[in-house]
Amino acid sequence: MKQTIEKSSRGKALLPFDLGFRMQAEWGPHRATWLAWPHNEETWSGRLPPVEEIFLQMIEALAPEEKVCLLVNDAPLRDRVDSLLRRRGIGTKNVTYHLVPTQDAWIRDYGPSFLIKSSASRKEAALVRWIFNAWGGKYPSLARDNRVFDDLEPVLGMPVYRPGIVLEGGSLDTNGKGTGLVTEQCLLHPNRNPQLSRTQIEKVLRDFLGLTHLLWLGEGLEGDDTDGHIDDIARFVNPATVVTAVEKNASDPNQAVLEKNLKRLKKATDQDGKKLEIVTVPLPGRVSAGGKRLPASYLNFYIANGVVLVPTFGRPNDALALEILKEVFPKRRVIGFRSEDLVLGLGGIHCVTHEEPLVP
Repeated sequence: MKQTIEKSSRGKALLPFDLGFRMQAEWGPHRATWLAWPHNEETWSGRLPPVEEIFLQMIEALAPEEKVCLLVNDAPLRDRVDSLLRRRGIGTKNVTYHLVPTQDAWIRDYGPSFLIKSSASRKEAALVRWIFNAWGGKYPSLARDNRVFDDLEPVLGMPVYRPGIVLEGGSLDTNGKGTGLVTEQCLLHPNRNPQLSRTQIEKVLRDFLGLTHLLWLGEGLEGDDTDGHIDDIARFVNPATVVTAVEKNASDPNQAVLEKNLKRLKKATDQDGKKLEIVTVPLPGRVSAGGKRLPASYLNFYIANGVVLVPTFGRPNDALALEILKEVFPKRRVIGFRSEDLVLGLGGIHCVTHEEPLVP
């Protein structure tokens, strides 16, 4: 589908914000969760079977609440996954397979951004197609997942807007009211859009996502190859509340970085100028593999219909983090998923999930 271009009476092209489209907060009602089945042996360092098990557990939690749209590389893989689900007694009524080849499972970052527009009579949906360059060109073979959008476009059948810039879904979060969370480390990194200033990036996010008020944090976690994605360090859990990661160990490199981010958040306001409520969540501590720090964070959770899927790491802080998240999501089941194997790929549950809003 070609980019939808509507014009004003003066001939000016109307962008999504002009037309009333906005990015919905993740806790808004979903039609579906999109996943891409993991298959890249190199990414998972020989631990692909345990990663597949995590995906099966996620589908088991999601399918009773909403549709699960699963990308699989080919028909044999589809049949194997279907067999795995049926063998576990997981109903596949709400699971739809799409034969879309992928290089890896990080659909949050190479998938589309979904927009919704509400009027008195109906809701409409649209897509934003970003450029995916594999986190600043770090993994040339994975940059091929930039093509996944082109395969999904006819499946989704929605109007498409193309800003023409590099952006990953995990690099931003929104309260659904116009306020967005981002980091300077990622969005201002010269390996994404060196031609754009901060002001120009803010304008793109306003015009295409409806984010009229951006909260800029500084840096992300040690070991994060995404250059500081926000979904490891700070997340909205309702329009007025942000949960943010903290580290008490003064010898941990993350301690000072997260303390600076916390100070910024304490001074921040929402789109209406009101102070935000800030809730802190501890990190699990150092999680490593082969002597390399991994970006393990409880904040890489995914908010779905009725449930919140949270990565855990077999550490003492698991229980505390889950308890805090249960308090901020009182109307959803908060479920922990052991994710030591998943984070070997340098990502978490939020990174491998992507919500599609419900448009009745």
